[in-house]
Amino acid sequence: MTPLETESGVRRYGLFIDNEFIPASTETYIDVTNPATGEVWAQVPDASEADVDRAVASARKAFEGDWAGWRAADRAKFLIRFGQAIADNADEIAQLQVDENGKLIREMAGQARLMPEYFNYYAGLAQMPTGNTNPLHLKDIFNYTVREPLGVVAAITPWNSPLLLLVWKLGPALAAGNTVIAKPSEITPVSTLRIAELAAEAGLPPGVFNAITGLGGPGAALTTHPGVDKIAFTGSTATGQAIASAAGKSLKSVSLELGGKSPNIVFDDADLDSAMNGLIAGIFGASGQTCMAGSRILVQDNIYDEVVEELVIRTERIKVGNPQDDTSEMGTIASKAQYDKVLHYIEVAKNEGAKLVAGGSPARVEGFEDGLFIRPTVFANVRNDMRIAQEEVFGPIAAVIPFTDEADAIRIANDTEFGLAAGVWSQNIQRAHRVGAQLKAGTVWINNYRKTGYATPFGGYKQSGVGRENGPNALLEYTEEKSVWVDTGQGVKDPFNPRA
Repeated sequence: MTPLETESGVRRYGLFIDNEFIPASTETYIDVTNPATGEVWAQVPDASEADVDRAVASARKAFEGDWAGWRAADRAKFLIRFGQAIADNADEIAQLQVDENGKLIREMAGQARLMPEYFNYYAGLAQMPTGNTNPLHLKDIFNYTVREPLGVVAAITPWNSPLLLLVWKLGPALAAGNTVIAKPSEITPVSTLRIAELAAEAGLPPGVFNAITGLGGPGAALTTHPGVDKIAFTGSTATGQAIASAAGKSLKSVSLELGGKSPNIVFDDADLDSAMNGLIAGIFGASGQTCMAGSRILVQDNIYDEVVEELVIRTERIKVGNPQDDTSEMGTIASKAQYDKVLHYIEVAKNEGAKLVAGGSPARVEGFEDGLFIRPTVFANVRNDMRIAQEEVFGPIAAVIPFTDEADAIRIANDTEFGLAAGVWSQNIQRAHRVGAQLKAGTVWINNYRKTGYATPFGGYKQSGVGRENGPNALLEYTEEKSVWVDTGQGVKDPFNPRA
């Protein structure tokens, strides 16, 4: 990318529409801040409704023009080229995300290297939606179904894993033949602009993939725009509810991957060394800023004190530091607003009577005095009706809750408005499967945690979302099904004079 440079040295970007960077219709820009240093390093436009109209018109023109003529095999070849372009630029893509959200470079580098595999997977599935022939109760009638792309898709993405969660949408949407407008979080917009540029460099026709930036206005405009056929959103439950309500007025298709308050359940027969690794990764990976975080740690009461004690030891060993340092084990909170929210919930938990046993305060990192670092935090003696156990914090706070037996564990685990994920730790495989079958969650991990992949679906029950991402059926989320009836007999008879 070749951004403009302001007098202060801050990089200034445009919107990406029709395969080129263009200025927005407004002169309002949003600062992009490095949360580890506190420095503003980039600016992006706060797009207007007129800019949204332009992006939608571009996507609609492409959908009905050049892109419509591409065979599924052509789309598959493009996805492979796109994946290779990402692989060739993986280091840059990882670095942009670290500069935006303060996650560890090793985590962002791993995601960047994985993303091409998602495109390769959907390249293989691009010709999958073949339809069916259907037996009928009628004579001389033949029926078949076909799958067709929806049209223009708005992909509204969050700041915690901005590109991986965009790829979850881009892969199936493009494979199915749709065009896409990406609206990233204002906290992490630059990496998405770079991905859009790489798509153009890989040979995507103008308008097939546009990227616009801004605060809440562009997302709201996309949600209600008559030229948008589907909203694919990842983010908070509250925002997802607002999107579903707004999109419902025009009956747009929606897929929503929302919040969670996931239980990570440890039985007394668990392999505790393995379980402890899963607990730590489940809540402190990505500084707890992940929808699938195992933020409620449910521990059987006869091993509760032992687990809490070991959890405290392990938590206090975590190295909070510079996200660019490969030895750092936890980076920053992504924004000042989120940083303040996490600290607020620590005070909420204290006031509710939860016992703070580790962390609970900002972390000081030498050389990064303005960084948004928080020590990994553990609360014990938590009741499941406490706010710390019911509300999504999206930060490095573990709430440890005791339970007595299987029935109690299942009751506590399901006693939440969310249903995104859950973990079960037990060496009794019958018990593990028995409990997993009763958990109201879209993903259940048994003796592991926080694993995802392109070949298997991800999504939630209850307030955690609508629809599924990844896996073969995700492709169908971006299609319409058409039923076609063909007369193979002697023509249609007069319905009012059947003897004629």
